Amino acid sequence: MLIRLEKKNHTMICRTLLLMLSIFAVSSQLLYAAKNGHAHKDLKPGFGPGDNYAHQMSVNLADYPKVSDISKRAFDLPVPLTRNAGNVDINLEAKEVVSEIARGISYHYWTFNNTVPGPMLRVKKGDTVKLSLHNAPENSHSHSIDLHAVTGPGGGAGVTEAKPGETKVLVFKAKHSGLYVYHCASGNASTHIANGMYGLILVEPKRGLIKVDKEFYIMQGELYTHGGMGDTGFQSLAAEKMIDERPEYIVFNGRTGALTKQGALEVDVVDKVRLFIGNAGVAKISSFHLIGEIFDRVYSGATTSDPQSNVQTTLVPAGGASMIEFTVDYPGNYVLVDHALTRIDRGAWGVLKVTGSKDKNLFR
Repeated sequence: MLIRLEKKNHTMICRTLLLMLSIFAVSSQLLYAAKNGHAHKDLKPGFGPGDNYAHQMSVNLADYPKVSDISKRAFDLPVPLTRNAGNVDINLEAKEVVSEIARGISYHYWTFNNTVPGPMLRVKKGDTVKLSLHNAPENSHSHSIDLHAVTGPGGGAGVTEAKPGETKVLVFKAKHSGLYVYHCASGNASTHIANGMYGLILVEPKRGLIKVDKEFYIMQGELYTHGGMGDTGFQSLAAEKMIDERPEYIVFNGRTGALTKQGALEVDVVDKVRLFIGNAGVAKISSFHLIGEIFDRVYSGATTSDPQSNVQTTLVPAGGASMIEFTVDYPGNYVLVDHALTRIDRGAWGVLKVTGSKDKNLFR
């Protein structure tokens, strides 16, 4: 009984502290917004420190651009690099937009370059990278970028912290090859990530990667909406659900159904395929699995050497990534899932369409 009471008291104290932090954060941001011309008339206090900038506001949808499809196509990524290391310029724009999670369900996404995930970045080990981050003037919040490929304080977040209308520049050396997550790290970082500000950066080794026929770019993310799963109309982020790690949607590439129909992955029999898989989180580990296939090679932790062989399911932690390679042997539709299978109902699935001749000795 004593232990239970102590746990209960501890929980009450933690929630009280969170509420005090929320009130402080909201008050500070309201003062900042009023001073700098970015205040909304309908701001409301929220539920926790994840509610930075009081984004539990009743968003005036007319204030933000509308994007017809928020999802980044899995086949929209840079081609393999054939050059030597050198100087590289990258330009990103933080954009706050309105788009649909599913038909009839809209959301106030925060993005890099108007998609979720943001563009996949591809550089070579030894490159000197100049990254410019522009925060669109119509945005309501400051934004930044933390690249896990960067060696330096905050992964570049402090250097790139930009108010609406500002552009900040980060220069870094790509010292370590691998596949890395990037995300906005402005306070509260969880809020920015949950709203869609994440992507992958690949630092290719100097020798390059094994040649394949097709490459695809997939990121898992979580959406914490005020309404329940399937509730229609406009949905804003529910900070209390985020703090409690209770997402309503768990999706690939920004929304439900992003990797189906026109967004499905398409390959031919005997194609060698590479998947770049990232998990934005902010809370859940992904158990990534392709039903009906075995991964020939999995580069755990997103290294580019010493892969595991013959892998059925690979774990991708929040803020982590994996590189997966396999050869497709038989035609048909294969389903990509987070094998915590209840998450399929929340949106974590996609389709790999394989065309070609059937080998009856393999499957019939």
